[in-house]
Amino acid sequence: MEADATSGTDGPLAGITVVALEQAVSAPMCTRTLGDFGARVVKVENPRGGDFARHYDDVVGGLGAHFVWLNRGKESVALDLKSQAGMDILLRLLDRADVLVSNLSPGTTAKLGVCPADLAVSHPGLLAVEIDGYGAGGPLSHKRAYDLLAQAESGACAVTGRPGQPAKPGPPVADVCSGLYGALSVMALLHGKGRGQDVPASVAVSLFDTMTELMGYPLTYTRHSGVEQQPLGMSSPAVSPYGAYATADGQTVVLGTTNDREWDRLARDLLGRPDLAEDDRFRSNAGRVEHRAVLDAEIGAWCARHALAEVQDRADVAGIGNARYNTPREVLVHPQLAARDRWREIDTPSGPVPALLPPPVLDGYDPPMGAVPALGQHTDAVLAELGLSAGEIDTLRRQGAVR
Repeated sequence: MEADATSGTDGPLAGITVVALEQAVSAPMCTRTLGDFGARVVKVENPRGGDFARHYDDVVGGLGAHFVWLNRGKESVALDLKSQAGMDILLRLLDRADVLVSNLSPGTTAKLGVCPADLAVSHPGLLAVEIDGYGAGGPLSHKRAYDLLAQAESGACAVTGRPGQPAKPGPPVADVCSGLYGALSVMALLHGKGRGQDVPASVAVSLFDTMTELMGYPLTYTRHSGVEQQPLGMSSPAVSPYGAYATADGQTVVLGTTNDREWDRLARDLLGRPDLAEDDRFRSNAGRVEHRAVLDAEIGAWCARHALAEVQDRADVAGIGNARYNTPREVLVHPQLAARDRWREIDTPSGPVPALLPPPVLDGYDPPMGAVPALGQHTDAVLAELGLSAGEIDTLRRQGAVR
């Protein structure tokens, strides 16, 4: 399929076409990431409402914030896949595609006839990526899974929050990281194909497997110690001192040490307390973790006597990692984002809005940062590419097979 104006033309994935049967966050993150590197992404949506993330809220001029975040640069083709005509068009799209990404409910791609086993026969050159909740072959494989459910099932909520007050990590990390693992897998397989290797034709990523991977430290610790470490809010059970402290001007500074040398500098050079540096209780990280409350009280008392700027300036001089606790409103005007020109303007059906550049910075390459599509905005153009006439498209629209 020819590149659309919304796609990059000079990225490392230029010339790659991705068809997406996606909704919510995980698969849209996967395909948006591929689009950021120049792939063309054709998003197939239900004519009746489309991706339900379009309507989670209406804060972006009537569009959902999740949808605007994850769907820039894509082409929306509205097909009724319950109709034979809609399925025929999907199969014709796949004839010209390199990758199919999906995160539909369990068993849906099999019912549609486009699961990896089906595609291995009908479209043997196509890479199929399926993102699901729990992976195949287990007692939970049939269940729907959303970000919160995967985080709860994997234990992530038990290591977040405070003792007796579990919490879900704010960002949808199960969805986002599963999408990124999917995109990474696609890139690896495309690379292998490009070198003439015999690569697998499908990739399966589950939210649960992703979260148990992210839980690697607490799972390893508990397996070998028998201890379930308790969550510490804005701190970590693994190291000390490492946490948030109120300052004299009503702000919050976050200070972190990760080794004995940093702790020694924090005690001597920042706090001016060589006695703490020489205290046998605090010479090792294990000891500092055991006596965390004592250290937090000492550091908290010192921070409470100094303004945030002074704490951070002195921490920088001492070589101590530090940060300011910010709210989302403050991050929107963060000087680091402004100084590095990280904001761009993208088009949406309700007008231009700011959007952040993707995290990877490629020398000499500007990510496409294309428009967020209206539902079915590209149906006519994409169907015309497939060879359908205006009259045929009108007939399909009257039949309800397309929008």
